[in-house]
Amino acid sequence: MKRGILSPVTVAVLTCLVLVVMLPEVWSKRYMVGGNQGWSANVNYTLWARNITFYTEDWLFFVYDRYQMDVLEVNRTNYETCNAEHPMHNYTTGAGRDVVALNVTRNYYFISSKGFCYSGMKLAVHVVKTPPPPKASPEKSDSPSRIFNLRSQIVFPTVLAMAAVWDSLLRI
Repeated sequence: MKRGILSPVTVAVLTCLVLVVMLPEVWSKRYMVGGNQGWSANVNYTLWARNITFYTEDWLFFVYDRYQMDVLEVNRTNYETCNAEHPMHNYTTGAGRDVVALNVTRNYYFISSKGFCYSGMKLAVHVVKTPPPPKASPEKSDSPSRIFNLRSQIVFPTVLAMAAVWDSLLRI
């Protein structure tokens, strides 16, 4: 029997890592600020954010011209007056691709300095607590248990997929 490129233990560990990395995607969302227009002048960010409910664990993704603009978090007063002198946080990394984690339930205020705030480059978002997962429907007394449903929908297919990969590696 030939040994595969990856040991079965390595495959199992990699599979678990992939699952752990994918799980946050179930609950959180990443929003590209401004949609296709990104973080740029003359975009109405109030309209863009109006129909979005931002939850803790969501992310804001700012895409902009790194040579001209920046992303500053300020307080409400400085947001309203476009004052960038004392930001609470400067998220500008220099790449023009900045990500902000919304980890706390509160109001967040972002502006771009260098005069761009005056042309509309400012965003206010209200972040609320992530809602609990939807409740399962009431079960009948003769229905399978909730644990069995979880296993049949998630655990069993994952184990079967890992077993198939393991088996194919052992046959190499």
